[in-house]
This record gives sequence, C-alpha cells and structure tokens, in this order.
Amino acid sequence: MTVDAELVAMMNAVFADHRTAHGPTAGPELWDQLRALGLARLTGAEESGGSGAGWHEAAELMAAAVRSGVRVGLPEHDLLACWLLEVAGIAVDDNTRTVALLDESGTATAVPWASTAQRIVLVWRTQTGEHRVADVDAAAVRITAGANMIGEPRDTVSADVPADGATVSEATVTTLHLKAALVRAVQVCAAMDTILELAVEHSSSRIQFGRPLAKFQAIQHMISDIAAEATLARTATEAALTAAVDTTWSAPHLEFLVAVARSCCGHAASVVVRNAHQVFGAIGTTAEHRLHEYTRAALAWRGEFGSVRSWDERVTTAALQAGGAGLWELITS
Repeated sequence: MTVDAELVAMMNAVFADHRTAHGPTAGPELWDQLRALGLARLTGAEESGGSGAGWHEAAELMAAAVRSGVRVGLPEHDLLACWLLEVAGIAVDDNTRTVALLDESGTATAVPWASTAQRIVLVWRTQTGEHRVADVDAAAVRITAGANMIGEPRDTVSADVPADGATVSEATVTTLHLKAALVRAVQVCAAMDTILELAVEHSSSRIQFGRPLAKFQAIQHMISDIAAEATLARTATEAALTAAVDTTWSAPHLEFLVAVARSCCGHAASVVVRNAHQVFGAIGTTAEHRLHEYTRAALAWRGEFGSVRSWDERVTTAALQAGGAGLWELITS
C-alpha cells in the first residue's frame, strides 16, 4: 500500500518543525498539534473520535518522528493503548496513554512513557485465567521512573489490581504483543534508513586525501553493507506488516513473520551502527553530530518488547516445528 504523498509530507513537516522549535522531546504543544491534525489517534475508529486510518499510515507517522529525531510515545498511545480500549469496549478520550502488562504482583517493568502519560491502560490475568483491561488515571498507580539509553521513559508501574475490568481474549493479548514488537521493528528500520542517508551524504561530501570518501573502496563496501542490511530488515518488516493488515492480524504464521522481522532488525542494527561510525570516524562519535541519535536509538529499540535472542529462538522453533516438509510453506506463506 502506498501512503498519500501529501500526507507523508505533512507528517514530516510536523516533526521537523517541532524539532527545530522545541528540540527532540515531545511536549504538550506537539500533542496539541497532533490532535488538531487528526494524527494523535490516526488509526482510531472514526465513531470513537479517531481518524480511521490504518497501520501503513501509522508506520509512515512513526518513521517521520524517527527521521526528525523527535521522541514521542505516539505508537504506544494510538496503536497499543487506545486500540486495546476500543477492543475492550472502553471509551477513549484525548488523554495520552500507554499500556502496562501487570504480573502476579501487580507490577510492570520497562513501561514506555508511563511517567509522561496521563492515563495507564492496565492489563492483567485473573486467577481464573481471564485477561482484563482497565483504564486508570496515572496518579492512581505508583510509577518509578526509568529510561532507555536514549532517554525515553521506561518506567516501573505498580498498581493495586482493580476489582473489575473489561474482559479481553487471549488472542487480543497475543495481538497486543505482536503489535508492540512490530512498532519497534518499524522504528528500527526508520532509524537505519536515516543512518544510511547520513552515511551516503557524508561520504559524498567529505574530502580526504584529495577525493571524496565515497571514492574509497573500503568505504563503498561499508555503505553497501549498511544498505543491504537496512533493506533486508525493512523488507522483512513490511512483509509482516502487510500480512497483518491484509488478514486483520489473523494470518496463520503471523508470529513467525514478526519474529523474522525482529530478528532481521536486531542483527542488521549491529552491522549498520558499526559501519556507520566507521564511515564517519571521529566526527560521528561526538555529541554534537546527530548520528548517535539514530545509532543509539536502533540499538535501544531492537531489544524492547523482546530481545534479539528471544526472537531468534522463535524463528528457530517455528522452523523446527514446520520440519522439512513444511519449511518452504512457512517461509513463503
């Protein structure tokens, strides 16, 4: 699916202008603008105040924020928290949200953007094995601030499990996990694509020993590897996203496709980050240069909602279960 070019241009302009005026951190002024433009709940149902768009548009919106280096919990709000409330039949308002999956003790760790959210969507399993959802004020839970390596909030949320809540199915919670994993895959791909653009621009304009860096074969090889790995990761991610959207998140091998996307993103990030910093040399290691905003982001995001190793293991398990007779169908389905 091709997203309307004017919509993409508008998304890019929103985040680029915010970066210029306010820096990388999203504040109330950005959320107000996103709401006014219908981007805060881009995929929400129109009857509940959303814009009625799909995941392809949401992926472009996430990528626009990444390209501009703006840190905002938009996908957690729209694609995870508000979506879950709609599935559970709970009314959604304009407050910013994130999702916390509570364990048996009522605690959730590494919750994205909890310390900046106005409301927290709690998910827990009851003693009878049911999954329930509740939308609570952030002030009603205990939040211990934390952060990932790029300074985004990754907080610990502790809550007294509500006495009641809307019941959701096991399949809904499984889909929530897959959606969260795919959010990070999209963001990692956007970061790596931006790293590639920066590397190409730098190597073309930087003169060393009387000629551009891009004329040196070693630099060409490094940039080729960046491009190949970024393309592989993006292709795997787009395949998983397309299968999810085309089947309303019910494709028979969707978990395998998401696992492949996350595995490819995780391993690609290692090559892309290493090669990019070699291309840039000492310039790329300085805080003043923006390269680190994307390399550190790729490394941080690839380990969230599942480590690289855990996704590798899911790919391996699925392949072993398919066996020799079913492996080709698993890969091509």
